[in-house]
Amino acid sequence: MIEPLRDVRSYRLPAEVVDPLRIGLPEVAVQTIAAITMEVPAYAEPFAGELGHKIEMAVRAALGTFLNLVSRPGSDPGTPLDSALEAAYALGRGEARSGRSLDALLAAYRVGARVAWRELGGISVGAGQPAGTIADFAELVFAYIDELSAASVAGHADELATSGRIRIRHLQQLAQALTAGEPAHVLQAAAERAEWTPPQTLTAILLPERSSRSLIDLLDPRTLSLAGALPDLPGTAVLLVPDPQGTSRSHLTRLLSGHNAVLGPARPWQRAQCSVERAVRVHQLYTPAQGAVVDTEDHLAELVVSADRGALADLRDLALAPLAGERGAAAARLLETLRSWLLHHGRREDVAAELFVHPQTVRYRMARLRELYGERLKDPQWVLALTIALAVPVAEA
Repeated sequence: MIEPLRDVRSYRLPAEVVDPLRIGLPEVAVQTIAAITMEVPAYAEPFAGELGHKIEMAVRAALGTFLNLVSRPGSDPGTPLDSALEAAYALGRGEARSGRSLDALLAAYRVGARVAWRELGGISVGAGQPAGTIADFAELVFAYIDELSAASVAGHADELATSGRIRIRHLQQLAQALTAGEPAHVLQAAAERAEWTPPQTLTAILLPERSSRSLIDLLDPRTLSLAGALPDLPGTAVLLVPDPQGTSRSHLTRLLSGHNAVLGPARPWQRAQCSVERAVRVHQLYTPAQGAVVDTEDHLAELVVSADRGALADLRDLALAPLAGERGAAAARLLETLRSWLLHHGRREDVAAELFVHPQTVRYRMARLRELYGERLKDPQWVLALTIALAVPVAEA
């Protein structure tokens, strides 16, 4: 059975063992730092210059604390170690803030433990200490380093968790600013605060909040998410996706399949509000069917002719006035035939195919429409007015 490491808080070494170690402590610290600098590249630059001197003093203090800990009488054994653990915890948080990984930190602890033990062990051997005492001392060194590294790991993790929550809040604030169309200088400052690298363009996606949570991990890591930002569309989330153009847009459409989504146009990132607004307009015109993806690029004509819905209604009333005397199903059939006739430039067979009727039926209906409109069906201005009036089906206008 493997024995656990001794508790460094409770074990004490005699003065004749510790005193030679205190004398050699400065050189041990120098050798430890030199080894860490050489073997852990992430620390080569931070250890240079004035900062390197400060780190050397910190390493010397940590080793000194260890010697104090194992040589104190034991009236208050926790205090020296508690101070060292607090320093190690702070070191872990500082490393996280500096952007260095946990791997580098743990590697530095491993190298430091090995070199410190080699140098301190050499001093003990030179002082003539017996093998049993040296073995006990080695165990205490590694137990001490284990506790320091665990404290630093905790500090590193806590800092990442805290900074992660702060960054998430900053990203949400950035998304709010983009959706609201804040000025460029406000958006730039928000992006810098969130540590977010702006893409060339952003594309807005509207979809149910539950779908946004499952999709965001499949999108560009810079994708911004915002829920509850559209009072007229409760339960709808906004995703702002970087640069989904060309084939990427096709890929994005496939990803959105099955999620009742509306896909806006790509716009320069500081004009993302324009993409959001267009997606909202299309959502209001064409509420996505179950599982469907509505691409605003497929509905530009409808957006144009419905931009002023009051004017469109007036134009429709004027253009369709000759049909006012028709009633019920007959009026509806004439209206759909007129619309198809305009869209197919009068090609009877194409109109019949679209309406699933016989070409002769199309001829009868068009004869009735010519009776109602007369020469106006040959007037370019009237044809234009009718085309615009009927560009959006009556039920959608």
